[in-house]
Amino acid sequence: MELSEGKKRFVKLFMDKGVLLSPEFVEQLSSASDEDVGKVITRLSNENSPLIMSKEVEEFFSKVGGDTDWGEFERMVVNLEKKKGKEMFGKVVEVIKEDTEREKEKNKKKSVEVLFSYEDSDSKKDVQTFVSYFNNRYSALKKILQNRQELERASAISRVKVKTEKETVAVIGIVSAKILTKNKNIILTIEDPSGEINVLVNNSKPELISLTKSIVLDEVIGVTGTSSNGIIFVNSIVFPDIPLSHEMKRSNKDESLAVIGDIHLGSKHFLYDEFMRMIKWLRGEFGSEMHKEEAAKIKYVFLIGDLVDGVGIYPSQENDLEIKDIKKQYDVLANYLKMIPEHMEIIICAGNHDAVRIAEPQPPLPKDFAKSLWDLPNVTMVSNPSVISLGADENFSGFNVLLYHGFSFPYYGEGVESLRLKGGLESVEHILEFLLKKRHLAPTHTSTQYIPDEREDFLVIKHVPDIFITGHIHRTSITNYKGVTMMNSSSWIGMTDFQEKVGLKPLPARVPIINLKTRKAKILKFSND
Repeated sequence: MELSEGKKRFVKLFMDKGVLLSPEFVEQLSSASDEDVGKVITRLSNENSPLIMSKEVEEFFSKVGGDTDWGEFERMVVNLEKKKGKEMFGKVVEVIKEDTEREKEKNKKKSVEVLFSYEDSDSKKDVQTFVSYFNNRYSALKKILQNRQELERASAISRVKVKTEKETVAVIGIVSAKILTKNKNIILTIEDPSGEINVLVNNSKPELISLTKSIVLDEVIGVTGTSSNGIIFVNSIVFPDIPLSHEMKRSNKDESLAVIGDIHLGSKHFLYDEFMRMIKWLRGEFGSEMHKEEAAKIKYVFLIGDLVDGVGIYPSQENDLEIKDIKKQYDVLANYLKMIPEHMEIIICAGNHDAVRIAEPQPPLPKDFAKSLWDLPNVTMVSNPSVISLGADENFSGFNVLLYHGFSFPYYGEGVESLRLKGGLESVEHILEFLLKKRHLAPTHTSTQYIPDEREDFLVIKHVPDIFITGHIHRTSITNYKGVTMMNSSSWIGMTDFQEKVGLKPLPARVPIINLKTRKAKILKFSND
């Protein structure tokens, strides 16, 4: 069998690529026109182009495109050479096509990506666990504080304590005590792994005194001042805070997110009519034309904990329950969520009423109780707290969204004087700003129930979020702080005796939304009051 020079070059190109041609194929080649062979040589010479060996292979590439890897290609060729026939070839095409599409989907930037969701540790908890927990908190926040120029060269406390001469110093430590003296000075005791030291804020500096009053136990701060005889006289106090340089991102897509928190389904006080109006609005079936246009832009829906009312959460709760089986509570909620259009991504975290431990971080809702929610195709389950990336693509890095249900909020709203004077729990935006300044969701040991973890303190706000979404207080709020949009959810439950007893004054049946392209926010009201 004699081949032309062009066809010999064709065979050589295959061999140079490490592909051996069967005698049967070479025989077929002898009957091919020189023009066809020339076209194949041109494609073969391009590393990114697929090989063309027969009409069947041409058909194959037209179906799966040119991104197929050589291993898959050669496996298909072997099957053909074993004469498994066109039926086998068809199956190979479909399998490789599915693999190719799956790989493309995997490599594509997802519109919802979980950056952090807590996974429980099975390790035994002892005294050393608490030591590691607070050491890790200190280390994480120290790194943030050392980005501030005045704290770049902060000294270990043990080195400052032994200085005998007056000297300007900077230290970073955890606040372990705070007292107001008879002279109206404030003395803080701060500690780091090397030791502890007292720092004095003189009442002759009213702005500094005011700032110090908002300091809470167990938070990490930076201090600059003059050291003398084992004490520091404070010139400035530095919080980890959000840097002024933080950019307010804007998406290149005209889409929005909505926050629906504290549903409390299962309670006799659940606001059925209002909740259904909201669902119909998401479906484009309720509201004015303007409202329907807003609904059409919703891409992400956040459920920020307390999805159901739960069972046994507070004394005599059974008297307030319409549905006394917690699994059934989740099943009924799932039926509502099924009505939300599937193109909307639903992100769910737990709250203190949900069927998960109350201590934070709370893992995602367990499948044992909430399988009906897990089975929904457009639901992403995450822990409380968690961090989500939204809307990333090849042209946009996406938004980082910090989720936290907010169990610590009453402690700070009622216990920190400056927050209480600003409205306490009725002005949740000030609480959110307060925690962003501390870069911690519950800095004080007693402000929330928590599980210490030797790996790290998962309540530290290590990375600056673009959007901070919370709940628990049953009052809606949307504000901005240094480029961070802070959103607190409403609720879907009327006033209960328990809420009245603990001082919660809800503003229910409202949905805060934000347009991710313009970063403009609004609150939609679904109640008649």
